[in-house]
Amino acid sequence: MNPVDYLRISLIDRCNFRCQYCMPEGAELDYIFKQDLLRDEEILTLIKEIFIPLGFRKFRLTGGEPLLRPNVVNIVKEIASLPETQDLAMTTNGFLLAQMAEELYEAGLRRINISLDSLSPEKFDSIIGNRGKSRWQQTWEGIQEAYRVGFNPLKLNVVVIPGINDGEVLDLAALTINQNWHVRFIEFMPIGNPELFGSQAWIPSADLRQWISDRWGLVESKITGNGPADIFQIPGAKGTLGFISQMSECFCDRCNRVRLSADGWLRPCLLNETGQIDLKTSLRQGVDLAELRQRVSQLLTIKAEINFKDRVSGTQSGIYTRTMSQIGG
Repeated sequence: MNPVDYLRISLIDRCNFRCQYCMPEGAELDYIFKQDLLRDEEILTLIKEIFIPLGFRKFRLTGGEPLLRPNVVNIVKEIASLPETQDLAMTTNGFLLAQMAEELYEAGLRRINISLDSLSPEKFDSIIGNRGKSRWQQTWEGIQEAYRVGFNPLKLNVVVIPGINDGEVLDLAALTINQNWHVRFIEFMPIGNPELFGSQAWIPSADLRQWISDRWGLVESKITGNGPADIFQIPGAKGTLGFISQMSECFCDRCNRVRLSADGWLRPCLLNETGQIDLKTSLRQGVDLAELRQRVSQLLTIKAEINFKDRVSGTQSGIYTRTMSQIGG
């Protein structure tokens, strides 16, 4: 089991997209009230007084859509300025990035993952649940701006859904040939939209690698990341291809992360809440920080016994209906 030193922090549960793999069409979510979100100072207290003393050095800001969070640039600046912070990253849908990329970079953010599930504006809008003016161009401009200001690595996350965007795998992989971009193909998970998962299922990463290898060839990359992706490259490409295979190739034994939801729940696993801790309530009730740190330490101890695949395989409750924004990224 790898040391657990990576905290994913959900800044907000709201999102300006309604991606079909995250929530069913027409679904209504119970969003967290503003007063129930972790405050900026509470996030920083938890990082400085709980997580850093326990050995955490890597942090990722997620959502919902983290760029919707008020004062997000200041939050980035505060975390980036901590001497113990070795890595600070963000996952975003990129829609607001064109006007915010430079500010975020100047605040100290250096790594960014942007969701891009299609290169077709029509298909992109369909996937994100958009029925108005196309949002593809503004998202694409956000990607370009992030690359221009210097984000490196710049990663593009692609959830591959059979029958919807699997026909674009080669086109998306080709983005890595002439640019130092890093495309991550993610197996479709049973989160948020059980109807879609039940009807569409998922494509194993091994199949995607074979498609790409048949077209260009594929070699293992010398570049490694902080996460669970298996990294490859098209021979001679400037960028890399990553495959996150949580469905076909369980990587629980090398998971190094825990998740903090926007309302302050610390969860040891994406789909398994065993031992979760309500850190926000504990902070607001004045629980001693040393005691709270001990509770988190105990959670990290049992994390090795918690398995993502138990939930997926149905040994617990099968399809998981909470959305990614409700879980915490």
